Amino acid sequence: MNELLSSITKLKIEDRQLPFSVYSSIHEQTLLNVPITKPLLMVVLSGQKKLGKNSEISCPANHFIFLSDSPAINMRNIPKDNAYMALLIEFDYQDFDGIPVGDDTKSEFITGEATPVIQQCLQQFVESSTWAPKELFSLRKKEILLLLFQSGHKDVVAMMGKPKVSHKLHDLFNQVGFHEKEYELTLDVICEKLAMSESTLRRKLKSEGTSVQEIKDKARLGLGLHLLQTTESAIGLIAQMCGYHSQSRFTDRFKGHFGLTPTELRKTKMTD
Repeated sequence: MNELLSSITKLKIEDRQLPFSVYSSIHEQTLLNVPITKPLLMVVLSGQKKLGKNSEISCPANHFIFLSDSPAINMRNIPKDNAYMALLIEFDYQDFDGIPVGDDTKSEFITGEATPVIQQCLQQFVESSTWAPKELFSLRKKEILLLLFQSGHKDVVAMMGKPKVSHKLHDLFNQVGFHEKEYELTLDVICEKLAMSESTLRRKLKSEGTSVQEIKDKARLGLGLHLLQTTESAIGLIAQMCGYHSQSRFTDRFKGHFGLTPTELRKTKMTD
C-alpha cells in the first residue's frame, strides 16, 4: 500500500482529467446523504471509512468497499496517524462489458482486502492514467473488475444494475456543466439528447423515484463536494461552477444536504 500511496502523492494532476479521485483529510469528516450515482470503488489508503446511518459498514486501511448506485449514504472519514486518504474510481456501464455474467440479484456493496496484487493493479491504473489516452481508461477499469472477480469477489458483477434514465441525465448535466449559460440543458434539449418525449421522460423518472430537478440538484451538490475535496479553489468560485448565484445560497443548500457547510468541510483538510 505504501507504493500506491507514494504514487498518488507524487502525481501532478491538476491539468488533466483523470478516471479517479483522491479524497483526504486531517480531521474526521461526517457527510450525510452522499449520492452514489454509479458503481464506486473506494480503497482506503490510510485511516478508516465508515458508512451507513449507524456506521455499520467499516472499511479500514488496506481494504476496499465497492458500492452500487444508491440514492444516498452517510459516510465518516476517520484519520489515523494524522491523515485519512482514499482512492475513488467510478465505473460506467461499458466498463462491465466482458465481465462474466452472474445472476440478476443486485448487491448493494462488497468489501475486501486490497491484496498486493490488487494494489499493484491499482498502482498501474493510477500511473498509466497520467499519460494514456482517455480511450484506454475503460479498458484499464475492466482489468480492475476482472481482477476483483478472479480474486474471489464474484459479486462484483452485480454492482451494475440495469441502465437508468436518471443515470443518463446525471451524465448530461455533468457534461454540460452549470456555470456556462450559452448552452443550458432545457427540457427540450434533454428530450432531444435522450431521444424521448417529455411525457416519456417524466414517466420513466417517476418510476425511478426521481425528477429532472432532483437529478440536477444532486449533480450540482455532488460536483461541489468533489471540488471541495479535490481542489483548493475558493468556495465562491466552486459555488459559481455549480450554478449558484451566491456563495451563501450554495452554503445553505450544501449544509441542508450533507449536514455541514463547505467551510466546515474545508477545515478538515486544513493544517493549523
